[in-house]
Amino acid sequence: MNVPKTRTSRRTPCEQCPLRSLPTFREFEPSELAFVSDFKQGELLVEPGGTVLAEGSRSAHLFTVLAGWGFRYKMLGDGRRQILNYIMPGDLVGLQGSLMGEMQHSVEALSALTLCVFDRERLGQIYRSHPELAFDVTWIASQEERILDEHLLSIGRRTALERAAYLLSFLCQRASYSNLFRDERVSIPITQQHIADTLGLSIVHTNKTLKKLAERSLIRWADRGCDILDEEGLRRLSGWEGLEPIRRPFI
Repeated sequence: MNVPKTRTSRRTPCEQCPLRSLPTFREFEPSELAFVSDFKQGELLVEPGGTVLAEGSRSAHLFTVLAGWGFRYKMLGDGRRQILNYIMPGDLVGLQGSLMGEMQHSVEALSALTLCVFDRERLGQIYRSHPELAFDVTWIASQEERILDEHLLSIGRRTALERAAYLLSFLCQRASYSNLFRDERVSIPITQQHIADTLGLSIVHTNKTLKKLAERSLIRWADRGCDILDEEGLRRLSGWEGLEPIRRPFI
């Protein structure tokens, strides 16, 4: 589904960015903050199901997620989809297109997304004038590779039950670090089809697997997604050690 995107006149000042107050992210130096504030062109709102970037496209922009959930994916010619990873606040989107010329994957909004918009033509200024920010961009790309390594290990070697447990534990931890859970309910806005497309399982196999997790009181399936009841239990079941609690950069 290709839901129209909306450029908004609203612009959250970088000095008042809600992500800056989170312990997950490193602080900016005053000169870095001034550059990023000038680098930012505005904000983009994307409704759930809307396409942020399409595979094969050449975008004049790259983005940082300010609020909401999304995912990266690739499609086969017959319509089968593989979800590669999920995007959350602080993630940089479109770097591949900036460096390689065109996108090799697509990006879709899982929930309502708010994106900070940057001119990709100015990316080189970061490397010329702000080596600390340039290192941050490199770190973000390296971290994405590290996450994809873990996802590939999961798809290749974990059982279906372990795969599902790993994915939900991973999403829960990432979302928690990005302050996406604002109340006592820990809910991920995901469908069983999204999970199937991430894990490489049929929708029938996925449904049976999620029922087993629910029977162990690890999750509860709700109308708008998956409620996580026991993240630690999911992590133990998957054999995953969890994310390192490090302060990460963002642009």
